[in-house]
Amino acid sequence: MIEIPRKGDWIQTFSGKRFYPLDPRAEEIDIVDIVHALSNQCRFSGHCTQFYSVGQHCVLVSLLCDPTDALWGLLHDASEAFLVDIPSPLKRMPEFAGYRDAEKQLMNVICDVFGLLHDEPLSVKIADKRILATEARDLTVTEGRGWSTIEEPYEFNITPWTPEYARIKFFSRLHELTWKRDK
Repeated sequence: MIEIPRKGDWIQTFSGKRFYPLDPRAEEIDIVDIVHALSNQCRFSGHCTQFYSVGQHCVLVSLLCDPTDALWGLLHDASEAFLVDIPSPLKRMPEFAGYRDAEKQLMNVICDVFGLLHDEPLSVKIADKRILATEARDLTVTEGRGWSTIEEPYEFNITPWTPEYARIKFFSRLHELTWKRDK
């Protein structure tokens, strides 16, 4: 069997796979790797008042967006399981164009695996921005004051989950959403 050369180098995932973030393939996407990594990654590059995971953030977006977009909401940051969570102000910079391209390519593969359209739904974008404002208010020392892209926060307060609890909640939400889709 001839092995086809891959683009870039690989990372080892939680499940022990070799994963090429710059050359993603559908058969290598494993939800266990996604959930584990996102539940262990801290939002705001760790610059928050207490540990708050990308996994919890994804569950909340899924609950707050339009119900028809909930699976997209749950998986909207799935690429960060392999490319890590880069803060938005950095990600928007011209120097991060290569990262944005890699993220888009990887998200397209993840969307294909889960049967989602490639374009992020508007309701997910809105929920993501509003939960960001809520997170900034509840989990940063500046409470989001002075941020240029701040939206109206939600009325509830965020209580951070442990990584273990975030994994449970993520898998529970995934099961709920995919079970409904399969019916």
